[in-house]
Amino acid sequence: MKKIIAVIAAFCMTAALAACGSKPIPNTVFSADDLPGKSIGVQLGTTGDIYASDYEAEGSVIERYSKGADAIQALKQGKIDCVIIDEQPAKAFVAKNDDLTILDEEFALEEYAICLSKDNKELTDKINKALDELKSDGTIDSIIANYIGDDTKGKSPYVSPEGTDRSNGTLTMATNAAFEPYEFYSNQQIVGIDAEMAQAVCDKLGYELKIEDMEFDAIINAVTSGKADMGVAGMTVTDERLLSVDFSTPYTTATQVIVVRK
Repeated sequence: MKKIIAVIAAFCMTAALAACGSKPIPNTVFSADDLPGKSIGVQLGTTGDIYASDYEAEGSVIERYSKGADAIQALKQGKIDCVIIDEQPAKAFVAKNDDLTILDEEFALEEYAICLSKDNKELTDKINKALDELKSDGTIDSIIANYIGDDTKGKSPYVSPEGTDRSNGTLTMATNAAFEPYEFYSNQQIVGIDAEMAQAVCDKLGYELKIEDMEFDAIINAVTSGKADMGVAGMTVTDERLLSVDFSTPYTTATQVIVVRK
């Protein structure tokens, strides 16, 4: 009996050590061709979720998480085989986790835009005009370069022009501030490409900017219900989303990638 108990104890200890990460869990995804039949982690309601859903018909299990960080943690623990997510947040996660890597191949290209209520065409037209001006004068390129590329880490943030008139009221932006470098917390403030771009748009239009942090899949409902004036959260234009909201012209191009264990 004692021998049996000792064997069971040793087995449990081995399982516990493996669960704690003492034994690396092998990767099984080396390209998009390996995705059928795999367990794929995504952030609920994102473009990664939409793309991954196509693999359900091929036997894949899609695990949806409220935050990208939760999907990454599940990957590290061996609960899922990979994570499909935007390239820039993926780079931020991999930089902090040396046991993860990004596959070389691009999974999908997409364009990010601002989502707006179908009942406010006037605001959509104003924002499109502001975006066109900010693209033409290089402001948006400068904001993006501040977070992506050589001059990163927010060293040269966007600064509102001196004497900016904000007499037109307040625009509320719904976002999910867990999507570095587009929107994330720094010193208890929401910063990032989308936050600075939205501030620049508001400066052009004469509005104060108010940012509301919420779950990603709640953003469109916040816009359609009037709780927010616009949704800015690394959001891609899709046919499904266009049933509920309108979108501005795109302000940047992004890439979906696959994150795996090394």
